[in-house]
Amino acid sequence: MKMLLFLATLATTPFLIAAAPLLAGAEQRRSDQMSALQARRTGAPSLREIESRVIPTMRGAQYLGSDYDSGSAIYTLKFLRDGTVIWVDVDGRTGQIVGRTGR
Repeated sequence: MKMLLFLATLATTPFLIAAAPLLAGAEQRRSDQMSALQARRTGAPSLREIESRVIPTMRGAQYLGSDYDSGSAIYTLKFLRDGTVIWVDVDGRTGQIVGRTGR
């Protein structure tokens, strides 16, 4: 019986190790969401407000989505135009564009 338990543990260990980054990523997303919510409560613009300002300036580009980095309070909006990916960084506290890559 002990041998069976040992073998079962040995067999599942790689799966647990492989799942660890996924669990950590989920925890980070939850933390980022909470940070964004707290910023919103203190008067920072919402993602929808930021999108409504930035998307119209990206004529001819397809909007693909956004990410939020709670450490820097930066939203990164991702666009695609003529096969080129464009990232627009927006300060989540002010709504101002602070960086851009691509054309």
